[in-house]
Amino acid sequence: MRIALYDVDSKIPNLALMKLSAYHKERGDSIEWYMPLMRDHYDKIYASKVFAYSDGDLDPSRMEIGGTGWSLTKTLPLEIERLRPDCSLYEFRHSMGFTMRGCRLNCPFCVVPQKEGKPQATATIDEIWTQRDSDFVILLDNDFFGNPQWANRITEIQKHSLRVNFSQGLNIRLITDEQAKALASVRFRNLSNKKNQVHFAWDNFRQERMIRAGIERCLEAGLMPWQMAFYVLVGYDSTEEDDLHRITVLRDYGCDPYVMPYCSTDPYQRKFARWVNHKAIFNTVEWAEYRPNVKRNRGTTDRGGRKENDERIHRG
Repeated sequence: MRIALYDVDSKIPNLALMKLSAYHKERGDSIEWYMPLMRDHYDKIYASKVFAYSDGDLDPSRMEIGGTGWSLTKTLPLEIERLRPDCSLYEFRHSMGFTMRGCRLNCPFCVVPQKEGKPQATATIDEIWTQRDSDFVILLDNDFFGNPQWANRITEIQKHSLRVNFSQGLNIRLITDEQAKALASVRFRNLSNKKNQVHFAWDNFRQERMIRAGIERCLEAGLMPWQMAFYVLVGYDSTEEDDLHRITVLRDYGCDPYVMPYCSTDPYQRKFARWVNHKAIFNTVEWAEYRPNVKRNRGTTDRGGRKENDERIHRG
């Protein structure tokens, strides 16, 4: 059979498509990336859509479509879910997978509890670490420390001295002293594997006391402030003042905030995200002074002799 795989919008290699590739290769089928002009020449087309807002030329009459952006109930058959992923599909030399599914919380903006239910262990690190030539493992868990077997997974990571990325972030609101020490004991990395940095989230501005307590636990365990990055959801249930306060608190700690707009088409949310996430701007321009799309005079420099940023305004 001639099988086509369509990755609509994944930001990282798509685990489901890699397992589908492995399944069909075991049966002697040919695998290729989907090409719209060849639509009628494939025996089967699989499409994966992760984000609800993304576009994709999807045809349910010809495609087997899955992914959170398409359906919260559709899953891979168990015989495929258990397969070792075909990392060659993306020429991906590292390993990735889930040690658990589900989440302890029930955040109204998140679909994980509806899709996956309560936390449950699904795989060991040894089972996920399929690419043994690389010591870098990406964990896709939505709530790593919510895994009833999290301590065993930490022991495995330590045993093999693996570098690990918690790609969905960790829950700092519920982190315990024991878990903070466990986190500090492993070689955590960001998704690009270029920094020893771990991500948390501050989605609700009303939870400041819990966030501060979690940061203090991590600092006490040995993490440095710059090692702690934060996804910050804006535009869901917060004002501009609330958003700025959270960013200011994190910056005062020395942590690294990253804004996630709830509505990516909202002008304020887009502007605020660009200010925070563009670090050259964030580190030199205050929010009250930030003006997007202000062109610099290429002949001017700041007082230190450096050329001004594209979006930096003259402070006078």
